[in-house]
Amino acid sequence: MGRAARKSLTRDRANLSFFIVIIFFAVFTAIVLTEIFLIDERGRGAAARNSRYPPSRLHHEYEDSAPGAQPGEDYLVYHGESAARLRPPPGHHSATPENFSRLPPLGNLSASAGSWQSVAGTRYKFFVFAAYYERRGQRAVRVIAATKTRGPERVWCRLWYHNGSSSVTAASVPQSVSVPGKVRVIRENWNLKYSACFVLCPLRGNQTAPGSVSVVSRLRVAPSNHLLVHAPSPTVNITGRLAVCIKPLHYNYSQTLKLIEFIELNTLLGVSHFVFYNHTCSAEVSCVLGDYAARQRLTVLPWRLDIASQTEIRTEGLFAALNDCLYRTMYRYSHIALIDLDEFIVPRHNDTLQEFIQWMGKRINTRSTGSYSFQNAFFYLQWADDFRQGRARDALETNLVTLHKTRRRVKLHPHKQRSKYICRPELVVEAGNHFVWELVPGHGTLNVPPDAAIMHHYRVCEFGGDDCVKSASMVDRTLCRYRDRLLRAVGGQWNRSMALCDLPEVTPAPILTTVTPLGPPS
Repeated sequence: MGRAARKSLTRDRANLSFFIVIIFFAVFTAIVLTEIFLIDERGRGAAARNSRYPPSRLHHEYEDSAPGAQPGEDYLVYHGESAARLRPPPGHHSATPENFSRLPPLGNLSASAGSWQSVAGTRYKFFVFAAYYERRGQRAVRVIAATKTRGPERVWCRLWYHNGSSSVTAASVPQSVSVPGKVRVIRENWNLKYSACFVLCPLRGNQTAPGSVSVVSRLRVAPSNHLLVHAPSPTVNITGRLAVCIKPLHYNYSQTLKLIEFIELNTLLGVSHFVFYNHTCSAEVSCVLGDYAARQRLTVLPWRLDIASQTEIRTEGLFAALNDCLYRTMYRYSHIALIDLDEFIVPRHNDTLQEFIQWMGKRINTRSTGSYSFQNAFFYLQWADDFRQGRARDALETNLVTLHKTRRRVKLHPHKQRSKYICRPELVVEAGNHFVWELVPGHGTLNVPPDAAIMHHYRVCEFGGDDCVKSASMVDRTLCRYRDRLLRAVGGQWNRSMALCDLPEVTPAPILTTVTPLGPPS
């Protein structure tokens, strides 16, 4: 074959290859265009043909809401982004009360200040407990709730305005404004099926705080819950007011004398109010709590959450209780402590916790301090009782654990491991059990040195058995300085409760005298 013939064959092959490429792209383009037009046709007509409802109702579940749900809603709340980001998308109606005449009315549901209520129509369990007006940064209504940990369902907030105001006492039928709720699962959930969470209901720039709120699964589902929106004023002088938050009482809690010791000793330490959540407790404990509540010394809230404790949610949903207490005390108390009934935050050089906070402020710049962390010190109950010679063994004193258990572990747990804390509520976004999970930007946690204050924790060996008593230990009688005042306070309350609650006389407790040599007092 000559050179000319070879050139001609090469040219023919090149032309054929080019033609094949053109055909391929033409077929590919046809397939893509066909698919696009088919999808568009299905979107326009198929849903209407196959729906059980007429076309006019296709989008009614969502068309009445003003703002679309935005990612990072909670970020906006604290970082003050413009409310313009929450404006209605093009084509949506504004969320004015007049747009909701077709939605189910509130009915006869009374607004609750704090009780577990269900959200009807969700696939998984969804409960709400209380609602708070969030005024920091972008305004919102924050609902304390509990639901599925992973992939929580979409919900809506119906904000109720009573007679054009935020008052829930108005006689007229309330009007509602609906916004999509942003569900934010609380971080400390132990990877169980259900978790405490927040439902954030954003408020636009021209919206005032509502009087109450209902959380619904869909706008056309009748409300099954109704929560009063707590909106305390931040202008009230609360300097020096300290409250204590306690996780839910459960397992039919019945240690009446220990409860009184906890309340009276913390009162001596400067606490002015306590917030309890009652899942189950004995009749005696309930009576004593009722007596304290009648004198405004504590608040008791019912806590009946229909989620299995420990298997589905952590310890009766305690993280919902802690965060509810955080927001319930906000703008009402300058500081709060989140501790258990066997724990006491004890300053070394000050008589009260308020004096301790002032004392720390004179030594360190605490203006940006949002929380104070205290290391945990175990006072194991298996160690011997400490009744120094020459002191009468009063029957009441033998029953007060903080007076006769003075031996503790030398080694303290590091911060964030079994530690507890005191915080300024208005500077905290999310509270945890052992530390604050999130603070308002610009604020942090102060790790308190152990020579200034520690947390006394009175309990049996945490891993079972008695091996804990082999730990290096020392005697710490710091709380003995409250002995006389504590005995008077506890004795007075017990005598009062004997008449009110039919409590028995206090009898001497057996003295534990294990062979554990007492070291020098600290």
